[in-house]
Amino acid sequence: MNPPPTPFTAIAGQPLNPEQTAYLEGLFAGLKNRGLTFGDVLPNPAAAPTQPKLEDLLPEERIKRESPPLDAYPLLLQHAAANQAPDKETAFRFKWHGLFFLTPNREAFMARLRIPGGQLHSFQLRELANIADQLTSGYLQITTRANLQLRLIQPKDTVEFLRRIQAIGLHTRGAGADNIRNLTCDPTSGVDPTELIETLPLVQQLGQFILNHREFYDLPRKFNVAFHGGGKISTVEDTNDIGFKAVRVVGPAATQPGSTPALVTDQLAAGIYFRCALGGATGHKAFARDLGVLIRPEEILAVTAALLRVYIAHGQRGDRKKARLKHLLETWTLDQYLAETERRLGYPLLRVPPDARAETGPSVPVPPHPHVGVYPQKQAGLNWIGTAVPVGQITAKQLRRLAEIADLYGNGEVRLTVWQSIVLPHISDAYVETVKKALVKLGFDWRQSHLKSGFIACTGNSYCKFASANTKGHALELMQWLDKRVQLDQPINIHLTGCANSCAQHYMGDLGLLGAKVKVGGETVEGYHVFAGGGFGDRQAVGRQLFTGVSFEALKPMLERLLNNFLRHRQPGETFHAFTHRHDLGKLQELLGEA
Repeated sequence: MNPPPTPFTAIAGQPLNPEQTAYLEGLFAGLKNRGLTFGDVLPNPAAAPTQPKLEDLLPEERIKRESPPLDAYPLLLQHAAANQAPDKETAFRFKWHGLFFLTPNREAFMARLRIPGGQLHSFQLRELANIADQLTSGYLQITTRANLQLRLIQPKDTVEFLRRIQAIGLHTRGAGADNIRNLTCDPTSGVDPTELIETLPLVQQLGQFILNHREFYDLPRKFNVAFHGGGKISTVEDTNDIGFKAVRVVGPAATQPGSTPALVTDQLAAGIYFRCALGGATGHKAFARDLGVLIRPEEILAVTAALLRVYIAHGQRGDRKKARLKHLLETWTLDQYLAETERRLGYPLLRVPPDARAETGPSVPVPPHPHVGVYPQKQAGLNWIGTAVPVGQITAKQLRRLAEIADLYGNGEVRLTVWQSIVLPHISDAYVETVKKALVKLGFDWRQSHLKSGFIACTGNSYCKFASANTKGHALELMQWLDKRVQLDQPINIHLTGCANSCAQHYMGDLGLLGAKVKVGGETVEGYHVFAGGGFGDRQAVGRQLFTGVSFEALKPMLERLLNNFLRHRQPGETFHAFTHRHDLGKLQELLGEA
């Protein structure tokens, strides 16, 4: 029986040689014996996937599809040469380079830096001070993502600004818009005796990975990632899209009185792992939810990339108001997100064993506002000093002096925190008193204040078009007013934010103040809505709105009464957070609002 002929006699225009013909005849004979023909192995015809037309996309998505904003640097050169302000679409593109045009408040740019883990060195501080003096407003702002913003950069200076930032090893790329924002971690990583693991190396590795992968510069909306390795200072990781929190896994026989908090199980190898929580966005009243897995430190990079790729592929791109990861998790279950992550990762992640239990051991006293104060390092004879920076605003002159202090008495290193404050590590015992005095003289303060150390404020309407109030100015005025009139014996956090975007996370403050326009005597003035009872970590809670539309002038005596009424009506030793959660909203309004 003759073998069936091959369905073709040439490859790439060249006739088959005898060896190729014999091979193919054998192959197709085998297929025929199985009842198959050549047509059976062809793919079924299917309509090619249709791409939406550019004109049907949201403006932001259309702009990104027309030309990736990272490729807008030649356009930036043109605008700088002509000292030209950008139009709306061009301004959106420039955000990928960390530049935000401030119109209508100012006809100039704000620049946001990428500083993974908030770690800076003295040489960088000095050049940042020079840049601030020569190209910006002369001051900088520490943000709630432990990075820096500089303002009032003229269009003609943008290219020089970016060059000088990059020359000192810093970046602005992807610092805003639909990108992964500054990565945060323990500001005392590597020096804190209470930490379970150093998180700064992980953040730096992840930051470098993101910087060099273009796929992470086209997200549906902004994205926040935070790590907490167990240090004293909270990173509020549960308010991030992805929050990693270190946990010690031990076997039942390993737990002893006085041991550090641990996850007890005999099903996993003992060691340090990370819990992962997804979907935090406190501006949307959402905290991240635990994914139910344990991640080895060496897996963090691959797992984070997989988690991000799922969001990139499936996040909402048709509605900017519902495009955060939180919104995707309103339609997907966590198990569904995990399954898709594992598919992209290529292997399953460790599940938290059903028999696992949390073993906390004796409670360890937590210092009030631990981002402020003097603490011994794990390295003998050295200390780290946390210093408050009023509302995160720092001048170029202060920055130069800070660099000098870091060089003279430390190792030249400075860390920024999500509390708009600064940590100076590696201060020897012999220099602690000298540094304390130098910081106070500089206008900062290492001394913990139950009131003033807990103030956080966003940029406000001086430079942000969305803000309804001068949050930084008002925060400074409130600090002085309340500090003279209220004597607290426990710490409280007061967060002022200018708009519903909640850059200062008003929902998680003990007291949250949301900027608003208020009518007083027929005139519109700046004011706030007042929220109470927010919290994070072990006290996780969304603040409830107590009062609506209070003018700033009326707010000062109101908060004075509110805090003094709390002291009058609380139980012995009760915190403000516990007090607000012991009462329903009506009773709380009655107790705290009484004259």
